Amino acid sequence: MKEAIHLKPMLNAYPDSMGGTLKDIAALLKDPRLADAFSSFYILPSLYHSDLDRGFCVVDYELEEALATEADLAKLREAGVDLKLDFVLNHASVQSPQFQDLLKNGENSEYRDFFIDWNKFWAGCGELAAEGYIQPEDTYIKDMFFRKPGLPILMVRFPDGREVPYWNTFYQQVWEENGERRYLGQMDLNVRSDKVWEFYDQTLRKLSSYGTRLVRLDAFAYAAKTPGKRNFMNEPDTWDILERVRGLAEGYGMALLPEIHASYAEKVYELVASKGYMIYDFFLPGLLIDALERGDATTLAGWARELIQKNIRAVNMLGCHDGIPMLDLKGLVPDGQIQALIDTIVARGGYIKNLHGKKDMYYQVNATYFSALGENEKKLLLARAVQLFMPGKPQVWYLDLFAGKNDHKAVELAGPGGHKEINRTNLTRERIDAEMETPLFRDQVALLRMRSACPAFSTDAQITAGCDPNGVFTLAWSRGDAHAELKADFRTLGFTAVTTENGAETFRMER
Repeated sequence: MKEAIHLKPMLNAYPDSMGGTLKDIAALLKDPRLADAFSSFYILPSLYHSDLDRGFCVVDYELEEALATEADLAKLREAGVDLKLDFVLNHASVQSPQFQDLLKNGENSEYRDFFIDWNKFWAGCGELAAEGYIQPEDTYIKDMFFRKPGLPILMVRFPDGREVPYWNTFYQQVWEENGERRYLGQMDLNVRSDKVWEFYDQTLRKLSSYGTRLVRLDAFAYAAKTPGKRNFMNEPDTWDILERVRGLAEGYGMALLPEIHASYAEKVYELVASKGYMIYDFFLPGLLIDALERGDATTLAGWARELIQKNIRAVNMLGCHDGIPMLDLKGLVPDGQIQALIDTIVARGGYIKNLHGKKDMYYQVNATYFSALGENEKKLLLARAVQLFMPGKPQVWYLDLFAGKNDHKAVELAGPGGHKEINRTNLTRERIDAEMETPLFRDQVALLRMRSACPAFSTDAQITAGCDPNGVFTLAWSRGDAHAELKADFRTLGFTAVTTENGAETFRMER
């Protein structure tokens, strides 16, 4: 990656998470109680025109004006806040202009091959079934991973009445209304189409104009598809696509952050990093809870040393819009400890998310990070201190700042599949004002300002990590005459964080 991404803290929220609109969040970032804490902001994709999955089914990448405007983004840029935004590489909404054009014009649509015509893709690889789609021979699909039962097909009705099968990896809903077929869903894009690459380029240019420095690639691992190969992390096709996207992004001064979950044992994180990309540190959230619950940071220290020794550049987090990862820990933490973590978080009101309904393949647990820690303020503050000293760029879920608790009412209101709403509570300005007066909030902000201000936290710093036999965990950063050190006792939950410049102490927190 040619451009440097600074390591100052990054806020993470929906545009309506803190006060109701992006304008409200921009104002909050200037509030004296929060100012100078964040230099980056990951705004989740309900920022765009979208229709499902709270933003991750994108209609187009124009701003959802009810939540965010160009003026709001300009205010963030003026405040020195750069953005991390999502680009959903694999699919687009059925409400997208491209798919709507296909529905309207069928065979004559300029977007006829913008999406993946199933029968064209599998031509010569199987037999045509009575339902009108090719059933590929087993030899071609035995290594493929489908996200739902059956083949990933959406039958699309063309204007002439023909039913044409298109590739549909994720959600779909089809119904008849007043004699017309209606659709909801996420249609896979055809990366072999020049039109798709024109769309990719136009989208990245748009994101750059918003002030984006880091682009999170959602569902990138499903984009490369070839008969007879895997349709998830297809190699080398996946890397070829990423390199081409990276070339486009770098032309607009942006870096890529491919998002993927896989077990530690598979070493996918290491493979992605070896290709020169930043990774998500999906290991840290579970490792911290494990260390805090057992009073033992040995495994956590080992992970920190691996990041340092292998020069793995990461974005790390505690909570996020999704669940607390568990699949990722497999191979790093014994299975019994992972199950104990799951049991603990569920006993504290969390929800289990298994991998595509398979009960023997745990994926994540949905809970706020504060509730996952038993709503223990000392644990949350220690977790934040450790996160801010870990190698990488720290990303902070807005709800964790305010010690958000599991929102079971929101889950109930969301209905089936609404388990993620447990950790997505929209906060009113009144509630924010009240929470900003708490010692826990003030301490977190003090640590965030420390991380932002100290020049030791740099991409060219020397970092060390360790854990002594008494359970004291140490992380230290040095760059020239600037130094930062954290000593944390996972048995007592006490810690000391200190920074110095030119031999003079610039920050100290002892808790």
